Amino acid sequence: MNKKINARQTMPYVILLIVIASVLVIFSFGNSKVNTLTYDQLVEELSKDNIAEITISSHSGDGVYYITGKLNDYDNNESFEVNAPLSDTVMEIISTYQQTNGFKMSAIENPENSSWLLILVNFVPVALLIGGTIFLFLKLSGSNKSSMDFGRSRARLSEDGGKVRFKDVAGLEEEKQEVAELIDFLKNPKKFQRLGARIPKGVLLVGPPGTGKTLLAKAVAGEANVPFYYISGSDFVELFVGVGASRVRDMFKQAKHTAPCLIFIDEIDAVGRQRGTGLGGGHDEREQTLNQLLTEMDGFGANEGIIIIAATNRPDVLDPALLRPGRFDRQVTVSLPDQKERLAILKVHARDKIFAPSVNLENISKRTPGFSGADLENLLNEAALLTVRRNKNAIGMSEIDEATDRVLMGPAKTSRKITEKEKRLVSIHEAGHAVIGIKLEDANDVHKITIIPRGMAGGYTMMLPKEEKMAVTTKNELMAQIVGLLGGRVAEELFLGEITTGASDDFSKATKIARAMVTEYGMSDLGPVQLEQKSEGVFLGRDYNKSKNFSDAVALEIDQEVRKIINECYKKTTKILKANEKLVMLISDALMERETITKEEIDELVETGKITSYDAEDEMKELKDKAKDLGVKGYTKMSKEELEDAINNASEENSTEK
Repeated sequence: MNKKINARQTMPYVILLIVIASVLVIFSFGNSKVNTLTYDQLVEELSKDNIAEITISSHSGDGVYYITGKLNDYDNNESFEVNAPLSDTVMEIISTYQQTNGFKMSAIENPENSSWLLILVNFVPVALLIGGTIFLFLKLSGSNKSSMDFGRSRARLSEDGGKVRFKDVAGLEEEKQEVAELIDFLKNPKKFQRLGARIPKGVLLVGPPGTGKTLLAKAVAGEANVPFYYISGSDFVELFVGVGASRVRDMFKQAKHTAPCLIFIDEIDAVGRQRGTGLGGGHDEREQTLNQLLTEMDGFGANEGIIIIAATNRPDVLDPALLRPGRFDRQVTVSLPDQKERLAILKVHARDKIFAPSVNLENISKRTPGFSGADLENLLNEAALLTVRRNKNAIGMSEIDEATDRVLMGPAKTSRKITEKEKRLVSIHEAGHAVIGIKLEDANDVHKITIIPRGMAGGYTMMLPKEEKMAVTTKNELMAQIVGLLGGRVAEELFLGEITTGASDDFSKATKIARAMVTEYGMSDLGPVQLEQKSEGVFLGRDYNKSKNFSDAVALEIDQEVRKIINECYKKTTKILKANEKLVMLISDALMERETITKEEIDELVETGKITSYDAEDEMKELKDKAKDLGVKGYTKMSKEELEDAINNASEENSTEK
């Protein structure tokens, strides 16, 4: 298939080369120089041995010889011609000189047969030139048909709806139930029409990126097994005004011929933004395209059997006319998955991967709150890549832990040289965060602490909610988040006697939470009043056009309340860390020794004051001895995690062989 396509694409260039060659041939023929000599001049040149070649021909009844040829000093395109008497004497003279001088001589006995050669030389190049030009024009115009035909729809058609089914979409149970009616209608529309029910003409899938909106639309088309048109919102918008509207008309025209069918428009906010907004007014092309889309969906014409599914993560910028009943009259929110749904997603993406026995997908699902389906797929893929890089046979927990950190913070900067002072500073900072999470009731659980630099951070503390919540957060929980964010700065101030720039990101997050408590959630002395809203300008950018319903005097009170909340949390953080100075130092020392400690080790440290399960030298020696006995190659250069996984893999191989 690819060879045919390449040949078809290169054919115009071959024809172009032939045309150029023909032009050169014609040009060379058209610029040839022919000198007319007399018979005496010819004899003189023969006597001087200045003849390079001669061709003699005669026509019956003419009484002359037609002699053509070249002299030695002629150019390539230069020749001579002579009309000599038709007698034997002429031929004897020329033959005598030819035997003496040895120039090339040829004779044409029947020159009438050369007329076809004359035609071939003079007229075929012209015919090739004209024919090649016509063919090239037709070929190029045919290959660029799509570029010339601006008004044609860019929607691509899948006749069978694709291979994706609901079983391939993990989680999203409620969302699948919402769109299941569309499948029933496409398969058996009479069941709905009998009771006078009208199926929604459009379904808008709303949710954060990576949650599976496009995948859900593919599954609907696959389950219904109907023609499935898919297009991006940006495919409608072009430089020329009116092209987008023409494409919308053509798309619905094609869909009517294959109804019942589905049309899926991805990223519809590219064409469905509010009309007449922005500093510079509206956008003619996009607005005309949107108007045509509104008309086709629910205008004077009827689109029976055509269901439109659209996806966006910016529903706030869509034109209200798109969302009214009769158009996109059903909105399905595709939110981030919970723990149960994350487990189902992990199982789907784990089908073609090999895991070590120690890997528990349920534990991974509990440790990844806030991950979308795309994030989870990327997590397992990163773990698989790390496994290949480490030359292992199965994905282990060490690879999954490392992949989680890479997805959240970026790759570890293990080659970066860190001084002991900086290392102690980072360990104290992270220990401050961790102690707040351990001792404060409403704070999140501490699952991991590391002082290995990743991304822009010198270290980080992984804190996850005790119980996964969907939307509601209490005031105490928000205050606990601020206290936890301030833990690093307070620990630096208390136990190092100096402060650093490492807490700047913590302050940014804490300030945003405190301001939201005052201006949006009504959690301050200003009372239950919403002073700011999260509305964003459609074209002006985020927060530039933020709605503020207060005077300058109230603005001062807001600043005072925000500062009051921050100061209150700072005092609380100081009190907790002063009371748990010993625990802060224990965690800091453990981080200095190990660089990374897990939840189990943190719990043991809190209960016993030490991590008894860890003796670096003895444990590494024991692991290397086991690896040596099992015949693991390169065990002397492996880390602890790599040794553990290599030992597990070798043990499994030995048991399988037995």
